[in-house]
Amino acid sequence: MTTYTAKAGQVENRWVVVDAQGKVLGRLASQIAMRLRGKHRPEYTPHVDTGDYVVVVNAAKLRVTGRKAERKIYYHHTETPGGLKQTNFAKLHAAKPERVLEKAVKGMLPKGPLGYAMLRKLKVYAGGTHPHTAQQPQPVNLEMVKS
Repeated sequence: MTTYTAKAGQVENRWVVVDAQGKVLGRLASQIAMRLRGKHRPEYTPHVDTGDYVVVVNAAKLRVTGRKAERKIYYHHTETPGGLKQTNFAKLHAAKPERVLEKAVKGMLPKGPLGYAMLRKLKVYAGGTHPHTAQQPQPVNLEMVKS
């Protein structure tokens, strides 16, 4: 008996839609990262991209618990001396609600070419509509633990 290893050309990637309305940011991001990696499938192989395409709608209606809205800080650097910029969750979520979820999922994926390819399969939209109806994505309810 040998161990099954998925080949890159044999993997069938599905399209799924996730509604983020009222969901907690970190819990949703961990479930999305697991689905992007393909860990929900029996043919999961660590060095092959076996995950699904994930379309997230209603990202503007995400929530965080506790006082993270004003205390959670996001940093970025402008590549110039003294160019470290910071903003909190509330401001970033108000300006670019998609960016909050993208950054959370990106931190949960592997770093390197394989992780970057997985991140390209994530499509996040602030509203309730998306332009991927031609791919016929299936709605999926990610199991969330009530907080």
